[in-house]
Amino acid sequence: MAADKPNLPEFNPPRRILLGPGPSPVDERVMRAMAAPVLGHLDPLFLRLMDDIQALLRYVFETENRLTIPVSGTGSAGMEATVANLLEAGDEIVVCVNGYFGERMCDMVSRLGAKPLRVEAEWGRTIDVDKVRAAWKSSRASALFAVQAETSTGVLQPLAPLREIADERGGLLIVDTVTSLGAHAVAVDRHGIDGCYSGTQKALSCPPGLAPVTFSERAVAKIKSRKAKPASWYLDLGLVANYWGSERTYHHTAPITMNYALREALRIVAEEGLEARRRRHELNHRAFVAGVEAMGLKMHVAQNERLWTLNTVGIPDGVDDARVRRRLLEEFNIEVGGGLGTLKGRVWRVGFMGSGSTANNVFLLLAALEKCLLGEGFKIHNSGVSAAAAIYSKE
Repeated sequence: MAADKPNLPEFNPPRRILLGPGPSPVDERVMRAMAAPVLGHLDPLFLRLMDDIQALLRYVFETENRLTIPVSGTGSAGMEATVANLLEAGDEIVVCVNGYFGERMCDMVSRLGAKPLRVEAEWGRTIDVDKVRAAWKSSRASALFAVQAETSTGVLQPLAPLREIADERGGLLIVDTVTSLGAHAVAVDRHGIDGCYSGTQKALSCPPGLAPVTFSERAVAKIKSRKAKPASWYLDLGLVANYWGSERTYHHTAPITMNYALREALRIVAEEGLEARRRRHELNHRAFVAGVEAMGLKMHVAQNERLWTLNTVGIPDGVDDARVRRRLLEEFNIEVGGGLGTLKGRVWRVGFMGSGSTANNVFLLLAALEKCLLGEGFKIHNSGVSAAAAIYSKE
């Protein structure tokens, strides 16, 4: 028997204030861009737009890499595209694991038939460079992987020491910049990153659905000299690059409206400028931290290791994690994230990313959080709003 025909009303979602680990708030300009008429994926005007996107991505990644494109899919598609093309079965790769996404990389590597060599750190701390060097020297690894901005913990990993280690044997450096691109200095060329991927829904303030990637000439040479084709046809960059390159060879139907959105989001980044954008994210991060600490809360990550885009705030004893997040959503229309893995129930993950990184959002969340904490019986030490205002007054 056939299923009954559904009779459903129009879906009208509320306009949430997205201050979690992603997606971030989307600029109105980006939303308008998505409403433009759909073109064919080989239309000359769309091909011109593809060139615009590549030029803008090179600016944001700070690279001259020719192979700089958005992969169809979220940031995890960028992750899988990177390792699926740069690793082959039997290859070894040193994987820095200090959070959820280091763990995900190990899983992906293993599924490819390659071997991840784990270098671990506590969730909330950066990776010990000496341990990475020891693992590198004792292996035959051809690549080294790290997450620059670990979304699960709020940790920012320094990259320069990792490049030095990889250079000891001419290895490839692969970096996850999903939560740093457009807010922190990724500086692909300066850091000597060979394979780098990100996502559109974090500091770029674009809806989820594309994964910007960029590859050095050394990485491209590795892709071209593979002994076997990548296991994934859809993510085979040897094929996808022919569509984004001068050949314009059909591979798959590109998500047209998402590319419209990405072009406009990247235009907004370029208009603001990378340095100004970084200063804005840092300032709002500092103001928020001053506010939560004044209230008597503690940050999970040490001051010199923190992301500006993703803040992990320790949950005080006696405070119910889920109940506070539910009140923020239902009473104030604010979304924040809970902890993942070993941090579940121990931290709130608060994102001030892209167009969501504003003083207004900092003040709004601090005031709402104060009310929720009072409802939990937590004794507020001092005004978080006043402490944040003091930071802004110095600028």
